[in-house]
Amino acid sequence: MYTLLKQEGMAKRARMETVHGTIETPVFMNVATAAAIKGGLSAGDLRSIDTQVALCNTYHLHVRTGDKTIHQLGGLHHFMRWDRPILTDSGGFQVFSLAELRKIKEEGVWFRSHIDGAKIFMGPEESMQIQSNLGSTIAMAFDECPPALADRDYVTNSVDRTTRWLERCRKELARLNAMEDTVNRHQLLFGINQGAIYHDIRIRHAREISDMDLDGYAIGGLAVGESHEQMYSVIEAVTPHLPKDRPTYLMGVGTPQNILEAVDRGVDFFDCVYPSRNGRHGNLYTHKGTVHIRNARYQLDQRPIEEGCSCPVCRAGYSRAYLRHLVKAQEALGLRMCVMHNLYFYNHLMQEIRDALDQGRYAAFKKETLEQMETGEND
Repeated sequence: MYTLLKQEGMAKRARMETVHGTIETPVFMNVATAAAIKGGLSAGDLRSIDTQVALCNTYHLHVRTGDKTIHQLGGLHHFMRWDRPILTDSGGFQVFSLAELRKIKEEGVWFRSHIDGAKIFMGPEESMQIQSNLGSTIAMAFDECPPALADRDYVTNSVDRTTRWLERCRKELARLNAMEDTVNRHQLLFGINQGAIYHDIRIRHAREISDMDLDGYAIGGLAVGESHEQMYSVIEAVTPHLPKDRPTYLMGVGTPQNILEAVDRGVDFFDCVYPSRNGRHGNLYTHKGTVHIRNARYQLDQRPIEEGCSCPVCRAGYSRAYLRHLVKAQEALGLRMCVMHNLYFYNHLMQEIRDALDQGRYAAFKKETLEQMETGEND
């Protein structure tokens, strides 16, 4: 159940009750692609930095270890020792990212595994079966993600097929949830809005999938080649045509600035690999911009990554100088600490956003935070 608690303009403050616990929104979902955070964080670590939702990758878990094996082991929650909500993507993004290894037909998509080249077929039913085996809290519908700047005729045909696939996903998940041996018989389904940067196609599709009365709705196919201005324009066009009493999820986005802008336009679920990926490269988020910890200026810097930060790394007093040493020396501890700080930063930013919405001051908070991030100095 999703309850809209407060609204400021288009920005939503809500609460979602699931079989695996409550999600306070706006929320950032920490990306655990293969049932683990790249950077060495455990489920216990995620709890310690206030992670609400973990996001796992259907395609990667299917090709490596296997969803049937995970089903035999009690499902994804038991497998990775995580007792809070999990969202699994559908494998649809791999239709986009593995363009050289795929063939799309009405029944589904033929892939070549990026690991060993093995031939794989995935359609709406197969995607739902894999996600049901994993037992995630939220399953994403199988879709095609056309390139943001793709030809209009191609996008129209792709979106129409995605709508047909969504109906097949809905029927298959209902069948799976009724089975006795299903890991999570309360698995939720989110549909995905597509349409590249064509507002009219996006709006038509949003209206069509809204009529299906799903548990949530995602905006897909953004941050895949278009400008930030184009992305914000699409979000503004789409969100008024999605149900206000259901969560709105912007897939794969993005920077702290992107999140602040998208919240203002009605989005309340987010995920992105940026905090973990950038952390592994020594790029650390703060309210005053990014600290590039490899820089020589931090060699003797005894300050924490960010003054006042309560992440386990800053709270323990580890200095920028020490982190620079670890990263330069390619020590695993350095990567782990950097990723932990970045994920905490994102989770805490979402808490600040929720607090601002609770207090009716989101517009002012957004303005102040963006100005600080764009003009702040880390030296």
